[in-house]
Amino acid sequence: MEPPVAAPTVPRPASPVRPDVPITTTAPVKRERRWSVVALCIVLAVLAGLGAAAAVTSAGDRVQVLAVARDVPAGQAITDADLAVAEVSADAALTPVPAADRASVVGKRPAVDLRKGGLLTSSQMAAGGGLGDDRQQVGVQIKRGQAPAGTLAPGDDVLAVTTPTEGDQTSAKDAEAPPATIKAKIVSLSRPDASGTVVVNLAVAPSDGPLLATRAALGKISLVREPRSN
Repeated sequence: MEPPVAAPTVPRPASPVRPDVPITTTAPVKRERRWSVVALCIVLAVLAGLGAAAAVTSAGDRVQVLAVARDVPAGQAITDADLAVAEVSADAALTPVPAADRASVVGKRPAVDLRKGGLLTSSQMAAGGGLGDDRQQVGVQIKRGQAPAGTLAPGDDVLAVTTPTEGDQTSAKDAEAPPATIKAKIVSLSRPDASGTVVVNLAVAPSDGPLLATRAALGKISLVREPRSN
């Protein structure tokens, strides 16, 4: 019996040759310095420093002055509660009353209405300790046309002129005679009402008080403002 014949060996196909792939590495990218950004930061730092220096200098130039804590009408004595202390920058254009003069201001009477929140200035204060404290005061109702419009103020010197009323009988001689006048100083005046009428408080000599009150009750008073001294 013959031995079995072995099958012929089939050669395996050769695997394809793999090409050598070179391994490459990229060089690190250097970060460029942005000099413009650095310069901008430097400029901003300098400006901030200058601003801080200016703020410190400005704070050093601030002074304490008197301010109005609540409304005070003209002619009314100022109390300590009417005043407050404020800090403002020193300015030659401003003339507020220094806070150190607070005690000397209390008791004085302003020549104009003081409004809450405003600075107190020496020009708002009446000359002397007040307006007509040593004289009699008379309230006079002044209608439109009986006084200069919009020019009267507390502290003004005026002449209270006696004028004829409707129906008065006057002779030609009386008409040519100078009118009777009384010297007075305005203490305060009200705001005009709808008809333009104001009430003016006048300070006069004690001998003229009753006479002025009588003429004012008859509506026979007009006011003439005297020239203001410079």
